Amino acid sequence: MLFSKKKTQNELLEDEAQAHSAAGDDAAAAETRAQKFPEKKGTPTPRRRDQVAARRQPLVQADRKAARRAQRQALAEERAKTRRAMETGDERHMPVRDRGPQKRFVREFVDARYGIGEWLLVLMVVFLFVSLLMGDQIMASLGLALYGLILAVIVEAFWVSRRSKKLVAQRFGAENMERGLGFYAAMRGMQLRRLRLPKPMNARGEFPS
Repeated sequence: MLFSKKKTQNELLEDEAQAHSAAGDDAAAAETRAQKFPEKKGTPTPRRRDQVAARRQPLVQADRKAARRAQRQALAEERAKTRRAMETGDERHMPVRDRGPQKRFVREFVDARYGIGEWLLVLMVVFLFVSLLMGDQIMASLGLALYGLILAVIVEAFWVSRRSKKLVAQRFGAENMERGLGFYAAMRGMQLRRLRLPKPMNARGEFPS
């Protein structure tokens, strides 16, 4: 009986020690959580749906007139930047089709040369005006001359396209050449120099090095 009572008391002491240890661990864990996530006194914890609603913005603004006005203003500013870039040569705001060193090289090559393609539109307008004043025989001769001019412009455009692509391949490497450079050069060569966009940045005869 004595041995059994001593054993029971020892077990009680062990249980009490374990209880004290568990209580200490719980207190330490609670203190750690309080340090990591301090609670604001007097302020309830916001719910998740309230936080999402606060961050959410309406897809359609309430004032549609103000939204359209702001959109038009932004588009006008963007067009103004593009127009200034086309006149000054600033490629940051140019259209994508005119950006890059290869496109700039082609423009400089085309703008440096003298060509008959840029005068095609002017000569056609003159031909239409003269056709109202001249007789049939003279008109037949002018018609043949006009057809010859168109043929010459086509040949020149083909040559400019091939020549510009060859120069770009020599300068930047054939494996790095962009697509559409030949067509880009031919179309620019058929525009009046004064009306070309982007504006020519080099003089006649000043070919790119």
